[in-house]
Amino acid sequence: IGEDSLDGLMTHRCPLTPSLSPRKRTTSQSKTEPPLLRTNKRTIYTAGRPPWYNVTGTTFKEAFVIGLCGGSASGKTTVANKIIEALDVPWVVLLSMDSFYKVLSKEEQELAARNEYNFDHPDAFDFELLVTVLRKLKKGKSIKVPVYDFTSHSRRKEWKTVYGANVVIFEGILAFANKELLKLLDMKVFVDTDSDIRLVRRLKRDITDRGRDIVGVIKQYNKFVKPAFEQYIEPTVQVADIVVPRGGENFVALDLIVQHVHSQLEKVSLASAHQGQPLPETLSVMESTPQVRGMHTIIRNKETSRDEFIFYSKRLMRLLIEHALSFLPLKPVSVETPQGTVYEGKRLSGKRITGVSILRAGETMEQALMAVCKDIRLGKILIQTNHDTGEPELHYLRLPKDLSEDYVILMDSTVSTGAAALMAVRVLLDHDVQEDKIFLLSLLMAEMGVHSVAYAFPKVRIITTAVDKNVNDEFHIIPGIGNFGDRYFGTDAPSDWYESDEGMDY
Repeated sequence: IGEDSLDGLMTHRCPLTPSLSPRKRTTSQSKTEPPLLRTNKRTIYTAGRPPWYNVTGTTFKEAFVIGLCGGSASGKTTVANKIIEALDVPWVVLLSMDSFYKVLSKEEQELAARNEYNFDHPDAFDFELLVTVLRKLKKGKSIKVPVYDFTSHSRRKEWKTVYGANVVIFEGILAFANKELLKLLDMKVFVDTDSDIRLVRRLKRDITDRGRDIVGVIKQYNKFVKPAFEQYIEPTVQVADIVVPRGGENFVALDLIVQHVHSQLEKVSLASAHQGQPLPETLSVMESTPQVRGMHTIIRNKETSRDEFIFYSKRLMRLLIEHALSFLPLKPVSVETPQGTVYEGKRLSGKRITGVSILRAGETMEQALMAVCKDIRLGKILIQTNHDTGEPELHYLRLPKDLSEDYVILMDSTVSTGAAALMAVRVLLDHDVQEDKIFLLSLLMAEMGVHSVAYAFPKVRIITTAVDKNVNDEFHIIPGIGNFGDRYFGTDAPSDWYESDEGMDY
């Protein structure tokens, strides 16, 4: 998997291999600053969440988009962060208009270096790209956001990947200046701050953070910033639903915004449509032969030793992989035998097979897959449960390149609510894997998880050795198998630490 893409979304303590000693965790480092906002009580992730589903597989119609407009250095970002903190919603995208400045020509670069380029004019922004990105975010799709370098006045080579969220907060000086943008905004907030305060803030920001000199900043302000505010920004206050004087210090206005967003989120959420429905046709459960039943008896028994648990789990995994491969499409092929006669056989009708494990417990199935499929490519996804919210979060992603034509075997030990599996499937789709070429394999599933995956992704093939009926309040499958990862690796997870489908039978 050295030829792959690596997306470490945020730094987090996590187990990666079975060779780790109990309670010892490794760290996945992010290439950029972690997309999060830390408050006194908890951490809120501001790069969105994959996928656009909650723990029960419930989908949402669209994200709720808040537009924040106001003059330069009016405190829009401060207001955005205060709204995020007060909303108490775990998945929020904070999208800044500053990321969408146009790529400058050589002549425009020279003007910018002399503080003679107007960055506050509507023509300075790539509205076409901005509308496309915001439209996709509103639908819950993942997007790529350009990263603008204010020192060199250019876009960086690396673009930032952002996933869908419950709420999208879009802020910018000209957030209300485009008709197509306005159609995407569910709430429009204008941040009104005194011009003298905005000038002082801009001086401090541009000199300290962007390496400008005071003469250049004042020149730019008088020539471009102030006139643009009066001509393009201030008039758009008329389309605002709420005007917030004094920015982030206006707690009454912020409270009104938060109350309204909460009421709208309650309206757009949909009830699960699969309650009481028969198991889906995309599910395949291995025949419960006496041999399979006997192995389940051993691994479900809490008195089973670790050695026996590993041995019989591996046997079941091998049977499960073999069973799953029988669903791959085959094409007829003729070969010549050593006796010189022709044998009419079968061969995989497709480019290749790739295995992807949901760390940590899904990694235990890799050996069985490699024993059956020679030279198979492998990928890994780390999804951990936020103990405060009970929802999954993507922490680490390592996938082989060019998956668009591959059949992907997605592996996890157990699936309860299906939240981790939903997220993993969404990530694969975002990497151009075709939905009907994804095979979700698990030793044990709960009916809830099966329904959730089939409801969200009706073309994904779901394959398991057994399906249990119930899930308890702690998201464990009943009767279940216990914490597969801890039983397999011999670890004892702390009570406030969970991961993917193994820690909570997710």
